[in-house]
Amino acid sequence: MDTRQNENELHLLGSSTQYKQDYAPEVLEAFTNKHQDNDYWVQFNCPEFTSLCPITGQPDFATIHIDYIPDIKMVESKSLKLYLFSFRNHGAFHEDCVNIIMKDLIRLMDPKYIEITGIFTPRGGISIYPYCNYGRPGTKYEELAEKRLFNHKIQ
Repeated sequence: MDTRQNENELHLLGSSTQYKQDYAPEVLEAFTNKHQDNDYWVQFNCPEFTSLCPITGQPDFATIHIDYIPDIKMVESKSLKLYLFSFRNHGAFHEDCVNIIMKDLIRLMDPKYIEITGIFTPRGGISIYPYCNYGRPGTKYEELAEKRLFNHKIQ
């Protein structure tokens, strides 16, 4: 595959970084997967995720784990970083954050399989670790999603 094709798909990589002040799914960019004939895992870990409690406005901190099996498109990492940083001033509950992230990435890439885990730091003596996943309907990835969801445990 011609690497110039992938380079033309990306606009943020190599340019100066501008951080959004609120939730910004429009910054997400994708490029063409060069190994569409393989099933393989891609994992991103964001240990400095921050959002705001929608009730109190207090900051919530988390490590966000994103795992997916790509198909045709893959998320570009700088755009993902800017997207995740855009939650810093956004009010959303922990469970909302992981589901919003997953749905935005599904819209962007249409992966075969994806799962998102949020490991949020305790507030008020309680830790919350929301998990969500998706497998393409009617495929073995849908079966994988169901199996992983019902057998899910935080390590």
